[in-house]
Amino acid sequence: MSLSLSPEEQAIAARRDGAGMAMRIVAESARLLGAPRLIPIASTHIDGALYHGDSGTLFAEKLVEGGAQVAVRSTLNVGALDLMGCSRVRLEEPQRGMARRMMEAYRKLGCEQSWTCAPYQAGHRPALGSDVAWGESNAVVFCNSVLGARTNRYGDFLDIACAIVGRAPDYGLHRPENRKARLVFDVSGLSPSFLASEIAWPVLGSLYGREVGNAIGVVGGVAAHPGEDALKAFGAAAASSGAVGLFHIAGVTPEAPHVEAILAGPEPEAVIRVTPEMVAKARAGLSTAAATKTIDAVAIGSPHLSNAEFDSLERLIAGRRLAVPIYACTGRHALAQLERDGRRKRLEASGVVIVADTCVVVTPIMPELGPELGNGVLMTNSGKFAHYAPGNTGYAVLYASLADCIESAVLGKPVFTDIAA
Repeated sequence: MSLSLSPEEQAIAARRDGAGMAMRIVAESARLLGAPRLIPIASTHIDGALYHGDSGTLFAEKLVEGGAQVAVRSTLNVGALDLMGCSRVRLEEPQRGMARRMMEAYRKLGCEQSWTCAPYQAGHRPALGSDVAWGESNAVVFCNSVLGARTNRYGDFLDIACAIVGRAPDYGLHRPENRKARLVFDVSGLSPSFLASEIAWPVLGSLYGREVGNAIGVVGGVAAHPGEDALKAFGAAAASSGAVGLFHIAGVTPEAPHVEAILAGPEPEAVIRVTPEMVAKARAGLSTAAATKTIDAVAIGSPHLSNAEFDSLERLIAGRRLAVPIYACTGRHALAQLERDGRRKRLEASGVVIVADTCVVVTPIMPELGPELGNGVLMTNSGKFAHYAPGNTGYAVLYASLADCIESAVLGKPVFTDIAA
């Protein structure tokens, strides 16, 4: 199937400015992906502003030099620096300067300075059925699944190109027929108390991602809506352990009023019946640290913490002093609320290190470990942190609930409370 561009799109592609470069990138990507056309989009979320090397900075600056501007609402994922000054980033020059130049280039392109991996909690919530071009795996899966907007997993630099031209390739999850579920992930065999717990959803997400890969599935057997933070945690873990861009939960997510309504055919191609034993194995797999009597840090906020999660954090700390730091990653939207309420100072006085604009697994913030110190131990309630932290930070991971993470930070040693699946 050949790509057909409109006369307007052809004219833009023929230009030698930044918009022309962006259109050529989008059009060539569409050809490679087998898309027959480009479609208009309502918004983008840009993942390409995180510094991975000088080429990314130079690419963004070339777009700026060419006079490019985003044509649709465009929020920014995390960068490599905490521009709010909440935490100390150990990125040295010249990388630090290049990272700052990159963040500035995206500002000049007209992107909103959101710097969060959870734009859907910062007011960027596209309408059900609308086409968008989002990057950042957890944001993509939340956008598709919980909001019911339509996006593929747009990679670095294609995302900003789509933003500039206001179009995206018409393929994949933009097509209604590709959003149907082909398998059922049945959790009806798990206890209601476990499904109602905070610890359940990152574990189930990690298991779901490993089981389904990049297939579209529907979760059955969930009796009550678990809340957006639980869905956020499920999707982030699923997109980390698998290539999940869309999930459905029968009776919870907007495209799946019930299992049969979202299936691609009269019967699913497979049914995965989740057992307590499968859950226990998945939960154990989120921890990489050997048995230990101490921990070095707690990290939470992947995806970024919501206002409600900060409420829980403050309630669980209950004014106590932490023995080890809690790195709490969040966006400016939540930070602003904390500052208005005077809660930032209270949390920091307890030993919480608030990390804004970025994240401890994408830029060096936590103390550096040397060979003489061995591996540090990081405790987290995030399935995504558990997946990426060992490779990105050098810390071994212990996975636990938020309540157990807080108690462990207060005591300086791991505390676990079992909730049977």
